[in-house]
Amino acid sequence: MPSSDRFAPRLLAATAAGLVLVAAWHAIPLMQIELIASRAEPRTVTPRGDLAADEQATIALFEAARDSVVFIATVQRVVDPWTRNALQVPRGTGSGFLWDRLGHVVTNHHVVAGASGATVRLADGRAFAATLVGSSPAHDLAVLRIGLGADRPAPLPVGTSHDLRVGQKVFAIGNPFGLDWTLTTGIVSALNRELPTDTGGAIEGLIQTDAAINPGNSGGPLLDSAGRLIGVNTAIFSPSGASAGIGFAVPVDTVNRVVPQLIATGRYVRPALGIRVEHQLNAALARRYGIEGVFVLEVERGSPAARAGLRPARLGGDGAFEPGDVIVAVDGRPVARVADLLNALDRFSPGAEVTVTLMRDGRRMDVQLVLEAGR
Repeated sequence: MPSSDRFAPRLLAATAAGLVLVAAWHAIPLMQIELIASRAEPRTVTPRGDLAADEQATIALFEAARDSVVFIATVQRVVDPWTRNALQVPRGTGSGFLWDRLGHVVTNHHVVAGASGATVRLADGRAFAATLVGSSPAHDLAVLRIGLGADRPAPLPVGTSHDLRVGQKVFAIGNPFGLDWTLTTGIVSALNRELPTDTGGAIEGLIQTDAAINPGNSGGPLLDSAGRLIGVNTAIFSPSGASAGIGFAVPVDTVNRVVPQLIATGRYVRPALGIRVEHQLNAALARRYGIEGVFVLEVERGSPAARAGLRPARLGGDGAFEPGDVIVAVDGRPVARVADLLNALDRFSPGAEVTVTLMRDGRRMDVQLVLEAGR
């Protein structure tokens, strides 16, 4: 038999054997999968043990405070230009918390500013139409009231902020981006921060924290590790509009001073000297005369400033500006801008006696006066 006739059957047999081996090689994983699938069972759970002490404390804090935190949704009244029908459209959301058992809810002024209505939803799902009791744009605080039945959640316990220290743990509860009852944690990053307001003043003494605060957290509580209210989350510093680890809260000492006035009268009345000042003009005068202080532009007749003999600025015969008294301190607290003066006075109540330090004709002098209620 020729060699070529013998080679062909051998080649065919070798090819067939190779195909069988290839098929078997590919079939092995399939057989393994079938075998594994037939024997697949849940893995044995590894016992965890007790939660760490700090975890247990955080869980207990959240569960104790959760029912006191509320979700606030606001609406705005708009008029359709074609049909002239008035519509209520969603405006935004925010957070708040129960201040007392009478249905008062504390939030930020900017959460409710410009809204025509608001709905407050509790953690148990109940929703209430809210009425605005009062607000203080200067402190970014507002108080709403809702009707509550006998089953009222307990208000948050109130702490203090004057004795906070950088590094303390803090806990923020709110509704960032509408994600209700969210807990974030962090520390007190800094104290006595300041943010400008739309009125030309500034909110002073703010608590800075790295606890994640996002849009929707506004008005929610900032708590210490004892679960006490130490601040009201009010703003973030972020180029992107989301948390960048720098958030701010209105200190509870300010809240505890302003909120009772809002509940009682609907507005916060700052103590006043009875003078007129203006922040933009003051900045220009400070640069012109090289004096850091608040220039007294006018003194109201019969005011504490008038009785104490404060001298206002005046225009000379040639129309030139002639400065009068310049306030440089209140009760020893330096005053360089109008915002500094307002915040210094805000530490007192109408009727309090204070020492005002002036620069008059190049001399430094102190005068005593009794503050009046601002108009």
